[in-house]
Amino acid sequence: MKLLTAGFLTLFLMGCSGSPPPAVQSGAQPGAPGSTAGALAAADTRLVRGNGPEPDSLDPQRARNFESANVLRDALEGLTAVGPAGEPVPAAAESWKTSRDGLTWTFTLRKNARWSNSDPLVAEDFVVALRRLVNPATASQYAQIIDVIRNASDITVGKRRPEELGVRAPDAHTLVIELASPAPYLPGLLSHWSTMPVHRPSLLRWSDEFMKPGTAVTNGAFSLERWVPGSHIDLTRNRHYWNNAANRVESVRWISFADSSVEYRRYRAGEIHVTAVVAPAQFDQVKTEHGAELHIGPQLGNYFYGFNLDREPFRSKPGLRRALSLVIDRQRLVDTVTRLGEKPGHGWVPPGTFNYTSQSFDYAMTPMNERLAEARRLYAAAGYSAQKPLKFELRYNSGDVHSRLAVAVSSMWKAALGIEVTLTAVEFKVLQQDIDSRRVDLFRLAWIGDYNDPYTFLQYFKSDFGINTAHYRSAKYDALLDRAALEVDVMARRALLEEAERLLLADHAVLPLYFYVTKHLVSPRVTGWYDNVMNVTYSKDLAISLPNTP
Repeated sequence: MKLLTAGFLTLFLMGCSGSPPPAVQSGAQPGAPGSTAGALAAADTRLVRGNGPEPDSLDPQRARNFESANVLRDALEGLTAVGPAGEPVPAAAESWKTSRDGLTWTFTLRKNARWSNSDPLVAEDFVVALRRLVNPATASQYAQIIDVIRNASDITVGKRRPEELGVRAPDAHTLVIELASPAPYLPGLLSHWSTMPVHRPSLLRWSDEFMKPGTAVTNGAFSLERWVPGSHIDLTRNRHYWNNAANRVESVRWISFADSSVEYRRYRAGEIHVTAVVAPAQFDQVKTEHGAELHIGPQLGNYFYGFNLDREPFRSKPGLRRALSLVIDRQRLVDTVTRLGEKPGHGWVPPGTFNYTSQSFDYAMTPMNERLAEARRLYAAAGYSAQKPLKFELRYNSGDVHSRLAVAVSSMWKAALGIEVTLTAVEFKVLQQDIDSRRVDLFRLAWIGDYNDPYTFLQYFKSDFGINTAHYRSAKYDALLDRAALEVDVMARRALLEEAERLLLADHAVLPLYFYVTKHLVSPRVTGWYDNVMNVTYSKDLAISLPNTP
Protein backbone atom coordinates (compact mmCIF):
# COMPACT_ATOMS: atom_id res chain seq x y z
CA MET A 1 0.00 0.00 0.00
CA LYS A 2 1.00 2.64 -0.67
CA LEU A 3 7.91 11.96 -0.24
CA LEU A 4 10.93 14.48 -0.99
CA THR A 5 9.82 16.44 1.88
CA ALA A 6 6.30 15.32 2.48
CA GLY A 7 4.92 18.73 3.40
CA PHE A 8 6.22 20.40 0.24
CA LEU A 9 4.85 17.73 -2.06
CA THR A 10 1.41 17.74 -0.49
CA LEU A 11 1.10 21.51 -0.74
CA PHE A 12 2.35 21.43 -4.33
CA LEU A 13 -0.19 18.79 -5.36
CA MET A 14 -3.07 20.69 -3.78
CA GLY A 15 -2.18 23.91 -5.53
CA CYS A 16 -0.91 22.90 -8.97
CA SER A 17 -2.80 21.16 -11.73
CA GLY A 18 0.19 20.87 -14.05
CA SER A 19 0.24 21.07 -17.83
CA PRO A 20 -2.29 19.03 -19.77
CA PRO A 21 -1.02 15.57 -20.71
CA PRO A 22 -1.25 14.08 -24.16
CA ALA A 23 -4.82 13.12 -25.01
CA VAL A 24 -6.06 9.58 -24.58
CA GLN A 25 -5.86 7.91 -27.96
CA SER A 26 -9.22 7.19 -29.47
CA GLY A 27 -10.77 5.97 -32.67
CA ALA A 28 -10.12 2.81 -34.65
CA GLN A 29 -6.73 1.20 -34.19
CA PRO A 30 -5.08 -1.66 -36.05
CA GLY A 31 -6.38 -4.85 -34.52
CA ALA A 32 -9.18 -3.07 -32.65
CA PRO A 33 -12.32 -5.03 -31.82
CA GLY A 34 -14.35 -5.57 -34.95
CA SER A 35 -11.43 -5.32 -37.35
CA THR A 36 -10.08 -8.25 -39.32
CA ALA A 37 -6.62 -7.54 -37.91
CA GLY A 38 -7.88 -8.55 -34.47
CA ALA A 39 -7.30 -12.30 -34.92
CA LEU A 40 -5.01 -13.73 -32.26
CA ALA A 41 -2.78 -15.49 -34.75
CA ALA A 42 -1.55 -12.08 -35.91
CA ALA A 43 0.21 -11.42 -32.62
CA ASP A 44 1.35 -14.59 -30.89
CA THR A 45 3.04 -12.74 -28.03
CA ARG A 46 0.04 -10.51 -27.25
CA LEU A 47 -2.31 -11.80 -24.58
CA VAL A 48 -5.93 -10.74 -25.16
CA ARG A 49 -8.26 -10.74 -22.17
CA GLY A 50 -11.91 -9.82 -21.72
CA ASN A 51 -12.58 -7.25 -19.01
CA GLY A 52 -16.31 -6.66 -18.58
CA PRO A 53 -17.47 -3.02 -18.29
CA GLU A 54 -15.16 -0.09 -19.01
CA PRO A 55 -12.61 0.70 -16.25
CA ASP A 56 -13.58 3.87 -14.42
CA SER A 57 -10.00 5.10 -13.90
CA LEU A 58 -6.37 3.96 -13.93
CA ASP A 59 -5.40 6.31 -11.12
CA PRO A 60 -4.67 3.75 -8.39
CA GLN A 61 -5.97 5.95 -5.59
CA ARG A 62 -9.16 6.84 -7.47
CA ALA A 63 -10.04 3.66 -9.38
CA ARG A 64 -12.91 1.79 -7.80
CA ASN A 65 -14.10 -1.07 -10.02
CA PHE A 66 -12.72 -4.56 -10.57
CA GLU A 67 -12.13 -3.88 -14.27
CA SER A 68 -9.78 -1.02 -13.38
CA ALA A 69 -8.02 -3.28 -10.88
CA ASN A 70 -7.32 -5.91 -13.55
CA VAL A 71 -5.39 -3.41 -15.64
CA LEU A 72 -3.68 -1.79 -12.67
CA ARG A 73 -2.34 -5.15 -11.43
CA ASP A 74 -0.54 -5.53 -14.76
CA ALA A 75 0.76 -1.97 -14.85
CA LEU A 76 1.63 -1.32 -11.20
CA GLU A 77 2.95 -3.46 -8.39
CA GLY A 78 2.29 -2.98 -4.69
CA LEU A 79 4.34 -4.07 -1.74
CA THR A 80 2.61 -7.45 -1.93
CA ALA A 81 0.66 -9.33 -4.57
CA VAL A 82 -1.98 -12.07 -4.62
CA GLY A 83 -0.43 -15.52 -4.89
CA PRO A 84 -1.79 -18.38 -7.01
CA ALA A 85 -3.74 -19.72 -4.01
CA GLY A 86 -5.07 -16.28 -3.04
CA GLU A 87 -2.44 -15.70 -0.36
CA PRO A 88 -0.30 -12.52 -0.03
CA VAL A 89 3.17 -12.95 -1.53
CA PRO A 90 6.20 -10.63 -1.82
CA ALA A 91 6.06 -8.20 -4.75
CA ALA A 92 7.80 -4.80 -4.71
CA ALA A 93 8.73 -5.68 -1.14
CA GLU A 94 10.96 -8.73 -0.94
CA SER A 95 10.21 -9.29 2.76
CA TRP A 96 8.54 -7.85 5.85
CA LYS A 97 8.50 -8.25 9.60
CA THR A 98 6.29 -7.09 12.45
CA SER A 99 6.89 -6.01 16.01
CA ARG A 100 5.88 -8.21 18.93
CA ASP A 101 2.75 -6.12 19.62
CA GLY A 102 1.74 -6.26 15.94
CA LEU A 103 1.62 -2.46 15.61
CA THR A 104 4.79 -1.79 13.60
CA TRP A 105 5.48 -3.42 10.24
CA THR A 106 8.75 -3.01 8.33
CA PHE A 107 8.84 -3.75 4.60
CA THR A 108 12.11 -4.13 2.70
CA LEU A 109 11.89 -3.13 -0.98
CA ARG A 110 13.77 -4.90 -3.74
CA LYS A 111 16.93 -3.01 -4.61
CA ASN A 112 16.53 -3.86 -8.31
CA ALA A 113 12.93 -2.57 -8.56
CA ARG A 114 12.57 0.23 -11.11
CA TRP A 115 9.97 2.31 -12.87
CA SER A 116 9.38 1.92 -16.61
CA ASN A 117 11.58 4.99 -17.31
CA SER A 118 14.42 3.30 -15.31
CA ASP A 119 14.01 5.47 -12.19
CA PRO A 120 14.59 3.45 -9.00
CA LEU A 121 11.47 2.48 -7.05
CA VAL A 122 11.95 3.80 -3.52
CA ALA A 123 10.01 3.70 -0.27
CA GLU A 124 9.00 7.37 -0.65
CA ASP A 125 6.89 6.35 -3.67
CA PHE A 126 4.71 4.31 -1.31
CA VAL A 127 4.65 7.02 1.36
CA VAL A 128 3.33 9.49 -1.22
CA ALA A 129 0.73 7.01 -2.48
CA LEU A 130 -0.60 6.16 0.97
CA ARG A 131 -0.77 9.80 2.03
CA ARG A 132 -2.48 10.64 -1.23
CA LEU A 133 -5.01 7.84 -0.64
CA VAL A 134 -6.20 9.29 2.69
CA ASN A 135 -5.87 12.95 1.69
CA PRO A 136 -9.42 14.40 1.52
CA ALA A 137 -8.34 16.37 -1.55
CA THR A 138 -7.96 13.10 -3.46
CA ALA A 139 -11.57 12.15 -2.63
CA SER A 140 -10.69 8.47 -2.88
CA GLN A 141 -13.61 6.19 -2.16
CA TYR A 142 -11.10 3.66 -0.87
CA ALA A 143 -9.49 6.00 1.66
CA GLN A 144 -10.91 4.04 4.58
CA ILE A 145 -9.43 0.77 3.40
CA ILE A 146 -6.25 1.61 5.33
CA ASP A 147 -7.93 3.08 8.40
CA VAL A 148 -5.98 0.55 10.46
CA ILE A 149 -2.86 2.68 9.85
CA ARG A 150 -2.17 5.20 12.60
CA ASN A 151 -4.03 8.51 12.10
CA ALA A 152 -5.64 7.41 8.82
CA SER A 153 -9.20 7.83 10.08
CA ASP A 154 -8.53 11.34 11.38
CA ILE A 155 -6.85 12.37 8.13
CA THR A 156 -9.72 11.25 5.91
CA VAL A 157 -12.15 13.47 7.85
CA GLY A 158 -9.80 16.44 7.93
CA LYS A 159 -8.79 16.28 11.60
CA ARG A 160 -5.10 15.67 10.82
CA ARG A 161 -2.73 16.40 7.97
CA PRO A 162 -1.75 13.64 5.47
CA GLU A 163 1.85 14.00 6.67
CA GLU A 164 0.76 12.59 10.02
CA LEU A 165 -0.14 9.19 8.55
CA GLY A 166 1.76 6.38 10.25
CA VAL A 167 4.08 5.66 7.32
CA ARG A 168 7.72 6.64 6.90
CA ALA A 169 10.77 5.80 4.82
CA PRO A 170 13.94 5.74 6.94
CA ASP A 171 15.89 4.93 3.78
CA ALA A 172 15.25 4.29 0.08
CA HIS A 173 14.47 0.60 0.52
CA THR A 174 12.69 0.52 3.88
CA LEU A 175 9.05 1.38 4.53
CA VAL A 176 7.75 1.44 8.09
CA ILE A 177 3.99 1.29 8.72
CA GLU A 178 2.61 2.01 12.19
CA LEU A 179 -0.87 0.72 12.97
CA ALA A 180 -3.60 1.99 15.26
CA SER A 181 -4.47 -1.60 16.16
CA PRO A 182 -3.13 -5.04 15.27
CA ALA A 183 -3.99 -6.19 11.73
CA PRO A 184 -2.63 -9.63 10.86
CA TYR A 185 -4.27 -9.27 7.44
CA LEU A 186 -2.10 -6.23 6.53
CA PRO A 187 0.06 -8.04 3.91
CA GLY A 188 -3.10 -9.13 2.09
CA LEU A 189 -4.59 -5.66 2.32
CA LEU A 190 -1.42 -4.16 0.84
CA SER A 191 -1.99 -6.09 -2.39
CA HIS A 192 -5.01 -3.84 -3.07
CA TRP A 193 -4.62 -1.52 -6.04
CA SER A 194 -5.38 1.64 -4.03
CA THR A 195 -2.13 1.16 -2.12
CA MET A 196 0.07 0.86 -5.21
CA PRO A 197 2.93 3.39 -5.53
CA VAL A 198 2.98 6.57 -7.59
CA HIS A 199 5.83 7.86 -9.72
CA ARG A 200 6.43 11.13 -7.91
CA PRO A 201 7.95 13.18 -10.78
CA SER A 202 4.99 12.28 -13.02
CA LEU A 203 2.53 13.19 -10.27
CA LEU A 204 4.26 16.52 -9.77
CA ARG A 205 4.24 17.29 -13.49
CA TRP A 206 0.84 15.99 -14.54
CA SER A 207 -1.09 16.10 -11.27
CA ASP A 208 -4.26 13.99 -11.49
CA GLU A 209 -3.55 13.12 -15.15
CA PHE A 210 -0.38 11.18 -14.32
CA MET A 211 -1.81 7.73 -15.19
CA LYS A 212 -2.89 8.35 -18.77
CA PRO A 213 -1.35 7.05 -22.02
CA GLY A 214 1.62 9.24 -22.82
CA THR A 215 2.24 10.26 -19.21
CA ALA A 216 2.03 7.03 -17.19
CA VAL A 217 5.24 5.66 -15.69
CA THR A 218 4.66 2.21 -14.21
CA ASN A 219 6.54 -0.19 -11.95
CA GLY A 220 4.66 -3.38 -12.88
CA ALA A 221 5.36 -5.92 -15.58
CA PHE A 222 3.69 -3.78 -18.27
CA SER A 223 3.41 -0.15 -19.35
CA LEU A 224 0.28 1.70 -20.46
CA GLU A 225 0.39 2.22 -24.23
CA ARG A 226 -3.11 3.29 -25.26
CA TRP A 227 -6.70 3.47 -24.05
CA VAL A 228 -9.44 3.46 -26.67
CA PRO A 229 -12.57 4.43 -24.68
CA GLY A 230 -15.36 1.92 -24.98
CA SER A 231 -13.07 -0.57 -26.70
CA HIS A 232 -9.76 -1.66 -25.21
CA ILE A 233 -6.61 -0.85 -23.25
CA ASP A 234 -3.20 -1.90 -24.57
CA LEU A 235 -0.19 -2.62 -22.37
CA THR A 236 3.37 -3.38 -23.45
CA ARG A 237 6.20 -5.17 -21.67
CA ASN A 238 8.07 -3.03 -19.11
CA ARG A 239 11.66 -4.10 -19.68
CA HIS A 240 12.77 -2.32 -16.51
CA TYR A 241 10.51 -4.49 -14.34
CA TRP A 242 12.61 -6.29 -11.71
CA ASN A 243 11.37 -9.73 -12.82
CA ASN A 244 11.11 -9.02 -16.54
CA ALA A 245 13.11 -12.16 -17.36
CA ALA A 246 10.21 -14.30 -16.15
CA ASN A 247 7.60 -12.46 -18.24
CA ARG A 248 6.77 -14.40 -21.42
CA VAL A 249 4.16 -11.98 -22.76
CA GLU A 250 5.15 -8.99 -24.91
CA SER A 251 1.85 -7.14 -24.63
CA VAL A 252 -1.65 -7.38 -23.19
CA ARG A 253 -4.93 -6.12 -24.60
CA TRP A 254 -7.84 -5.76 -22.14
CA ILE A 255 -11.12 -5.54 -24.07
CA SER A 256 -14.24 -4.01 -22.54
CA PHE A 257 -17.57 -5.83 -22.93
CA ALA A 258 -20.92 -4.64 -21.62
CA ASP A 259 -22.53 -7.91 -22.75
CA SER A 260 -21.01 -11.26 -21.76
CA SER A 261 -22.66 -13.00 -24.72
CA VAL A 262 -20.70 -10.74 -27.09
CA GLU A 263 -17.51 -11.66 -25.26
CA TYR A 264 -18.32 -15.35 -25.72
CA ARG A 265 -18.85 -14.91 -29.46
CA ARG A 266 -15.48 -13.21 -29.69
CA TYR A 267 -13.88 -16.08 -27.78
CA ARG A 268 -15.43 -18.68 -30.10
CA ALA A 269 -14.12 -16.68 -33.06
CA GLY A 270 -10.60 -16.99 -31.65
CA GLU A 271 -10.22 -13.28 -30.88
CA ILE A 272 -9.78 -13.57 -27.08
CA HIS A 273 -7.52 -15.80 -25.03
CA VAL A 274 -9.34 -15.40 -21.68
CA THR A 275 -12.88 -14.25 -20.95
CA ALA A 276 -13.83 -12.13 -17.95
CA VAL A 277 -16.94 -14.22 -17.31
CA VAL A 278 -19.05 -16.94 -18.91
CA ALA A 279 -22.48 -16.00 -20.28
CA PRO A 280 -25.16 -17.95 -18.36
CA ALA A 281 -27.38 -18.14 -21.45
CA GLN A 282 -24.63 -20.03 -23.27
CA PHE A 283 -23.49 -22.15 -20.33
CA ASP A 284 -24.77 -25.47 -21.67
CA GLN A 285 -23.14 -24.76 -25.01
CA VAL A 286 -19.93 -23.74 -23.27
CA LYS A 287 -19.79 -27.02 -21.33
CA THR A 288 -20.43 -29.03 -24.50
CA GLU A 289 -18.03 -27.22 -26.81
CA HIS A 290 -15.38 -25.89 -24.43
CA GLY A 291 -15.60 -28.07 -21.31
CA ALA A 292 -11.85 -28.47 -20.98
CA GLU A 293 -11.39 -24.71 -21.27
CA LEU A 294 -13.97 -23.83 -18.61
CA HIS A 295 -12.64 -22.72 -15.21
CA ILE A 296 -15.08 -22.38 -12.29
CA GLY A 297 -14.13 -21.83 -8.66
CA PRO A 298 -15.29 -20.12 -5.45
CA GLN A 299 -14.83 -16.38 -5.16
CA LEU A 300 -15.01 -13.82 -2.36
CA GLY A 301 -17.75 -11.70 -3.86
CA ASN A 302 -21.48 -11.11 -3.80
CA TYR A 303 -24.15 -9.81 -6.17
CA PHE A 304 -26.74 -7.59 -4.54
CA TYR A 305 -29.47 -4.98 -4.88
CA GLY A 306 -28.84 -1.86 -2.84
CA PHE A 307 -31.47 0.40 -1.32
CA ASN A 308 -31.20 4.18 -1.50
CA LEU A 309 -31.58 4.78 2.24
CA ASP A 310 -31.50 8.55 1.79
CA ARG A 311 -35.12 8.69 0.65
CA GLU A 312 -38.44 6.93 0.76
CA PRO A 313 -39.95 4.46 0.19
CA PHE A 314 -37.09 2.52 1.79
CA ARG A 315 -35.38 4.95 4.18
CA SER A 316 -37.68 4.58 7.19
CA LYS A 317 -39.31 1.21 6.48
CA PRO A 318 -37.13 -1.76 7.52
CA GLY A 319 -40.25 -3.93 7.55
CA LEU A 320 -40.86 -3.15 3.89
CA ARG A 321 -37.25 -3.94 3.08
CA ARG A 322 -37.64 -7.24 4.90
CA ALA A 323 -40.81 -8.01 2.94
CA LEU A 324 -38.97 -7.56 -0.37
CA SER A 325 -36.22 -9.90 0.78
CA LEU A 326 -38.59 -12.55 2.14
CA VAL A 327 -40.25 -13.24 -1.20
CA ILE A 328 -37.02 -13.65 -3.21
CA ASP A 329 -36.36 -17.31 -3.94
CA ARG A 330 -32.59 -17.12 -4.17
CA GLN A 331 -32.15 -20.83 -4.78
CA ARG A 332 -34.36 -20.55 -7.84
CA LEU A 333 -32.29 -17.62 -9.10
CA VAL A 334 -29.03 -19.58 -9.06
CA ASP A 335 -30.68 -22.72 -10.41
CA THR A 336 -32.54 -21.14 -13.33
CA VAL A 337 -30.93 -17.77 -14.07
CA THR A 338 -27.22 -17.71 -13.24
CA ARG A 339 -26.75 -21.49 -13.45
CA LEU A 340 -23.00 -21.51 -12.89
CA GLY A 341 -22.72 -23.00 -9.43
CA GLU A 342 -23.31 -19.78 -7.50
CA LYS A 343 -24.49 -20.02 -3.90
CA PRO A 344 -27.75 -18.34 -2.79
CA GLY A 345 -27.04 -15.06 -1.00
CA HIS A 346 -28.75 -15.47 2.37
CA GLY A 347 -26.11 -13.29 4.04
CA TRP A 348 -23.52 -10.64 3.26
CA VAL A 349 -20.06 -12.11 3.97
CA PRO A 350 -19.32 -14.98 1.55
CA PRO A 351 -18.83 -18.54 2.82
CA GLY A 352 -15.17 -19.51 2.85
CA THR A 353 -13.94 -16.18 4.17
CA PHE A 354 -10.87 -16.84 6.30
CA ASN A 355 -11.46 -17.46 10.02
CA TYR A 356 -15.15 -16.56 9.92
CA THR A 357 -18.60 -18.14 9.93
CA SER A 358 -20.90 -16.41 7.47
CA GLN A 359 -24.23 -15.31 8.96
CA SER A 360 -27.67 -15.68 7.36
CA PHE A 361 -31.11 -14.08 7.42
CA ASP A 362 -33.20 -15.54 10.25
CA TYR A 363 -35.66 -16.90 7.66
CA ALA A 364 -33.10 -18.49 5.34
CA MET A 365 -34.39 -21.99 6.08
CA THR A 366 -38.06 -21.06 6.56
CA PRO A 367 -40.52 -22.62 4.05
CA MET A 368 -41.50 -20.20 1.30
CA ASN A 369 -45.22 -20.29 2.14
CA GLU A 370 -44.48 -19.00 5.65
CA ARG A 371 -42.15 -16.33 4.27
CA LEU A 372 -44.81 -15.15 1.83
CA ALA A 373 -47.38 -14.85 4.62
CA GLU A 374 -45.05 -12.72 6.72
CA ALA A 375 -44.10 -10.58 3.73
CA ARG A 376 -47.75 -9.81 3.01
CA ARG A 377 -48.34 -8.75 6.62
CA LEU A 378 -45.31 -6.46 6.54
CA TYR A 379 -46.32 -5.04 3.14
CA ALA A 380 -49.77 -4.15 4.46
CA ALA A 381 -48.28 -2.68 7.65
CA ALA A 382 -46.13 -0.39 5.50
CA GLY A 383 -49.31 1.02 3.93
CA TYR A 384 -49.45 -0.86 0.63
CA SER A 385 -52.11 -3.07 -0.93
CA ALA A 386 -53.50 -4.27 -4.26
CA GLN A 387 -55.31 -0.96 -4.56
CA LYS A 388 -52.21 1.02 -3.52
CA PRO A 389 -49.21 -0.96 -4.78
CA LEU A 390 -45.63 -0.04 -4.04
CA LYS A 391 -43.95 1.49 -7.12
CA PHE A 392 -40.24 2.04 -7.59
CA GLU A 393 -37.44 1.79 -10.14
CA LEU A 394 -34.74 -0.89 -10.21
CA ARG A 395 -31.69 0.41 -12.03
CA TYR A 396 -28.87 -1.86 -13.21
CA ASN A 397 -26.08 -1.91 -15.75
CA SER A 398 -26.71 -3.35 -19.19
CA GLY A 399 -26.02 -7.04 -19.64
CA ASP A 400 -27.88 -10.27 -20.23
CA VAL A 401 -27.54 -11.74 -16.73
CA HIS A 402 -28.46 -8.43 -15.05
CA SER A 403 -31.58 -8.11 -17.18
CA ARG A 404 -32.67 -11.69 -16.58
CA LEU A 405 -32.16 -11.38 -12.83
CA ALA A 406 -34.08 -8.09 -12.73
CA VAL A 407 -36.99 -9.65 -14.59
CA ALA A 408 -36.98 -12.72 -12.34
CA VAL A 409 -36.84 -10.79 -9.06
CA SER A 410 -39.40 -8.17 -10.10
CA SER A 411 -41.72 -11.01 -11.18
CA MET A 412 -41.42 -12.54 -7.71
CA TRP A 413 -42.34 -9.20 -6.13
CA LYS A 414 -45.26 -8.75 -8.51
CA ALA A 415 -46.64 -12.25 -7.98
CA ALA A 416 -46.32 -12.24 -4.19
CA LEU A 417 -47.16 -8.63 -3.31
CA GLY A 418 -48.40 -6.84 -6.44
CA ILE A 419 -45.40 -4.49 -6.50
CA GLU A 420 -44.91 -2.52 -9.73
CA VAL A 421 -41.24 -2.22 -10.63
CA THR A 422 -39.82 -0.16 -13.48
CA LEU A 423 -36.69 -1.84 -14.86
CA THR A 424 -34.02 0.48 -16.24
CA ALA A 425 -30.75 -0.72 -17.81
CA VAL A 426 -27.94 1.82 -18.28
CA GLU A 427 -24.21 1.75 -18.98
CA PHE A 428 -22.13 0.97 -15.91
CA LYS A 429 -20.56 4.43 -15.69
CA VAL A 430 -24.03 5.97 -15.82
CA LEU A 431 -25.19 3.62 -13.07
CA GLN A 432 -22.29 4.70 -10.87
CA GLN A 433 -23.10 8.37 -11.51
CA ASP A 434 -26.78 7.81 -10.73
CA ILE A 435 -25.92 6.07 -7.46
CA ASP A 436 -23.48 8.81 -6.46
CA SER A 437 -26.05 11.52 -7.22
CA ARG A 438 -28.76 9.47 -5.43
CA ARG A 439 -30.99 9.33 -8.54
CA VAL A 440 -31.98 5.75 -7.75
CA ASP A 441 -34.52 3.81 -5.66
CA LEU A 442 -32.97 0.36 -5.88
CA PHE A 443 -29.78 -0.47 -7.75
CA ARG A 444 -27.68 -3.46 -8.74
CA LEU A 445 -24.04 -3.73 -7.71
CA ALA A 446 -21.47 -6.31 -6.64
CA TRP A 447 -18.78 -6.32 -3.97
CA ILE A 448 -15.56 -8.28 -4.38
CA GLY A 449 -13.35 -8.82 -1.34
CA ASP A 450 -10.27 -6.60 -1.36
CA TYR A 451 -8.45 -9.09 0.86
CA ASN A 452 -9.38 -12.40 2.47
CA ASP A 453 -10.91 -11.18 5.72
CA PRO A 454 -14.53 -10.46 6.77
CA TYR A 455 -13.74 -6.82 7.49
CA THR A 456 -13.43 -6.05 3.78
CA PHE A 457 -17.14 -6.90 3.42
CA LEU A 458 -18.44 -5.47 6.67
CA GLN A 459 -16.58 -2.18 6.27
CA TYR A 460 -18.72 -1.53 3.16
CA PHE A 461 -21.66 -0.49 5.36
CA LYS A 462 -19.72 1.56 7.90
CA SER A 463 -21.23 5.04 8.10
CA ASP A 464 -18.04 6.85 7.10
CA PHE A 465 -16.90 4.42 4.41
CA GLY A 466 -16.68 6.17 1.04
CA ILE A 467 -18.27 3.31 -0.93
CA ASN A 468 -21.25 2.82 1.38
CA THR A 469 -23.56 3.16 -1.62
CA ALA A 470 -26.75 2.55 0.36
CA HIS A 471 -25.77 5.25 2.89
CA TYR A 472 -26.63 2.84 5.70
CA ARG A 473 -26.01 4.46 9.06
CA SER A 474 -26.08 2.60 12.36
CA ALA A 475 -24.23 3.75 15.46
CA LYS A 476 -24.43 0.24 16.91
CA TYR A 477 -23.03 -1.32 13.74
CA ASP A 478 -20.18 1.20 13.62
CA ALA A 479 -19.38 0.57 17.28
CA LEU A 480 -19.11 -3.18 16.70
CA LEU A 481 -16.65 -2.65 13.84
CA ASP A 482 -14.67 -0.14 15.91
CA ARG A 483 -14.42 -2.62 18.79
CA ALA A 484 -13.36 -5.38 16.41
CA ALA A 485 -10.63 -3.14 15.01
CA LEU A 486 -9.11 -2.78 18.49
CA GLU A 487 -9.47 -6.42 19.47
CA VAL A 488 -6.23 -8.41 19.70
CA ASP A 489 -7.84 -11.76 20.45
CA VAL A 490 -8.70 -13.48 17.17
CA MET A 491 -11.83 -15.24 18.43
CA ALA A 492 -13.17 -12.15 20.19
CA ARG A 493 -12.68 -10.13 17.01
CA ARG A 494 -14.47 -12.80 15.01
CA ALA A 495 -17.45 -12.77 17.42
CA LEU A 496 -17.80 -8.99 17.11
CA LEU A 497 -17.75 -9.13 13.32
CA GLU A 498 -20.30 -11.93 13.23
CA GLU A 499 -22.56 -9.90 15.54
CA ALA A 500 -22.19 -6.91 13.19
CA GLU A 501 -23.27 -9.00 10.20
CA ARG A 502 -26.32 -10.26 12.07
CA LEU A 503 -27.30 -6.67 12.86
CA LEU A 504 -26.83 -5.66 9.22
CA LEU A 505 -29.07 -8.48 8.06
CA ALA A 506 -31.71 -7.76 10.71
CA ASP A 507 -31.87 -4.15 9.47
CA HIS A 508 -32.16 -5.38 5.87
CA ALA A 509 -29.78 -2.70 4.71
CA VAL A 510 -29.10 -4.70 1.53
CA LEU A 511 -30.68 -7.35 -0.69
CA PRO A 512 -27.94 -9.93 -1.38
CA LEU A 513 -28.91 -12.30 -4.20
CA TYR A 514 -26.00 -14.72 -4.60
CA PHE A 515 -22.33 -15.33 -3.92
CA TYR A 516 -20.03 -15.33 -6.92
CA VAL A 517 -17.92 -18.04 -8.40
CA THR A 518 -15.08 -17.31 -10.79
CA LYS A 519 -16.01 -18.15 -14.38
CA HIS A 520 -13.48 -18.00 -17.19
CA LEU A 521 -12.87 -19.57 -20.54
CA VAL A 522 -9.14 -20.00 -21.07
CA SER A 523 -7.76 -20.83 -24.50
CA PRO A 524 -5.74 -24.05 -24.83
CA ARG A 525 -2.97 -21.82 -26.12
CA VAL A 526 -2.62 -20.18 -22.69
CA THR A 527 -0.34 -21.85 -20.15
CA GLY A 528 0.23 -20.94 -16.51
CA TRP A 529 -3.42 -20.19 -15.66
CA TYR A 530 -4.52 -20.55 -12.02
CA ASP A 531 -7.79 -19.94 -10.14
CA ASN A 532 -8.16 -18.51 -6.63
CA VAL A 533 -10.86 -17.01 -4.38
CA MET A 534 -9.58 -13.50 -5.11
CA ASN A 535 -10.11 -14.02 -8.87
CA VAL A 536 -6.68 -12.60 -9.59
CA THR A 537 -4.45 -14.06 -12.31
CA TYR A 538 -1.58 -11.81 -13.37
CA SER A 539 -0.85 -11.57 -17.08
CA LYS A 540 2.90 -11.81 -16.41
CA ASP A 541 2.38 -15.35 -15.08
CA LEU A 542 0.86 -16.58 -18.34
CA ALA A 543 2.32 -17.61 -21.67
CA ILE A 544 0.94 -18.16 -25.16
CA SER A 545 1.90 -21.16 -27.24
CA LEU A 546 2.14 -20.89 -31.00
CA PRO A 547 -0.79 -22.17 -33.09
CA ASN A 548 -0.80 -25.92 -33.74
CA THR A 549 1.63 -26.66 -30.93
CA PRO A 550 0.89 -28.35 -27.60
